[in-house]
Amino acid sequence: MLLTVAACSDVTSIDDTPKPATPGEEIDPTAEVATVITTTATGTQALSYAKSQIATGTNMAPTTILLDPSQQYQEMDGFGFAITYSTCYNLLKMQPADRAAFLKQTYSPTEGYGVSYVRMSLGCNDFSSTEYTLCDEPGLDNFKLHSDETDFVLPVLKEILAINPDVKIIAAPWTCPKWMKVNNLTDLAPYDSWTDGHLNPAYRADYANYFVKFVKAMQAEGINIYAVSPQNEPLNHANCASLYMPWQEEAPFVAELAKAFKANGLKTKIYVFDHNYNYDNVADQKDYPVMVYNALGNEFEGSELVVGAAYHDYGGSNSELSHIHQLASDKELIFTEGSIGEWNDGRNLSKRLIEDMKNVTLGTVNQWCKAVMVWNLMLDVNKGPNLDGGCQTCYGAVDIALDYKTITRNSHYYVISHMSSVVKPGAVRIGTAQRSYSKNGLTYSAFRNADGSYALVALNSGDADIDATVSDGTHHFKALIPAQAVVSCSWK
Repeated sequence: MLLTVAACSDVTSIDDTPKPATPGEEIDPTAEVATVITTTATGTQALSYAKSQIATGTNMAPTTILLDPSQQYQEMDGFGFAITYSTCYNLLKMQPADRAAFLKQTYSPTEGYGVSYVRMSLGCNDFSSTEYTLCDEPGLDNFKLHSDETDFVLPVLKEILAINPDVKIIAAPWTCPKWMKVNNLTDLAPYDSWTDGHLNPAYRADYANYFVKFVKAMQAEGINIYAVSPQNEPLNHANCASLYMPWQEEAPFVAELAKAFKANGLKTKIYVFDHNYNYDNVADQKDYPVMVYNALGNEFEGSELVVGAAYHDYGGSNSELSHIHQLASDKELIFTEGSIGEWNDGRNLSKRLIEDMKNVTLGTVNQWCKAVMVWNLMLDVNKGPNLDGGCQTCYGAVDIALDYKTITRNSHYYVISHMSSVVKPGAVRIGTAQRSYSKNGLTYSAFRNADGSYALVALNSGDADIDATVSDGTHHFKALIPAQAVVSCSWK
């Protein structure tokens, strides 16, 4: 089934009519075809599907993108959005049929874009109804899920998993319970604040078991937590709910966390760091993940669960990903948060589509990230609901009008959907060789899916259309890559 989505639409629009990939191309109805999906920065095409006939041979045209499956890089886990209280509040205000159509379009691997990853918070975040943890009274016997989870996040997660049971979920806390906080590790004075503070070393084991209780509570709801990070933005003192956790403090906590997971038979992966490329310009925090790996070594209990590091893009350059890969090539990399908002003209597709495709998705995947997630899936047109002290200027990947029906898709929805629609979990990124007279503003990444199909996602940041030939060495097809546009292709 072919999905065509308008740049500003309320629910799913379906178009089953194959269209040529390039003007004037006629499709033999008996021939094998590639699927070509296009979004332009002007919005004239928005996840528009077409077909292109596959021919045998290599047919080296002036601009040919030649795939090389012999070059293999990272295996992909998927692409997704954060499912926050605010996202769920807005989704649950929709009519059930409209919500079901939107979620199916977004997450279904057979009738939608196959989005395959979710990020959620362990306790509150800056798009929660209030500040809270899951154990606000001292003692882990007081652990319980908050109404943000039980009434909002869990119902939406269950709807998503009913559509796509293979969706992976990563969770991160914004803060530990306040009764576990101290002002610093010298004075160890209690620190009764949602913002800032340090984890008291005396509570490391208790806090690790707090994570265990969360994972088990979610399991009891039929939801598997695939991965966690120990702390969202550990170098951020100022978020509405936060905990300062430099690498010198995260390393011993990660040891406790891995030990607790192992002791409880949990297979949940642990990704360290979960913050900006530039380490918030704190000099002794440079190379934070590698510092954690080096401090931990490889002999601690549960070491196999500490699989890699997570990054955000609110500071620094994504070239840091390649740097960290060079230093720790045996560890994974994922991208867990980036946002659009007033500060980066986030509702202007003509500006954001190209920049976000280049930097958020292709720029991370081509530098070893095996998963890419962006911030809120859905906020309302007033950027809410949001929490005082959190981001007051963020937009969602989609905006919903206050009729809770009319949806406007922003760049983040398109860049994630372009990846997930053709690159499936378990795909391996492979090599490419462009044969052309010039670079033509092309940026791209190629993949071999587990079922043997190929995928290519290409960005044309130039001002001229490119008539490209895409070849896997034995088959080729034509793909028009319009100026200022993204094209995703899949074929067998």
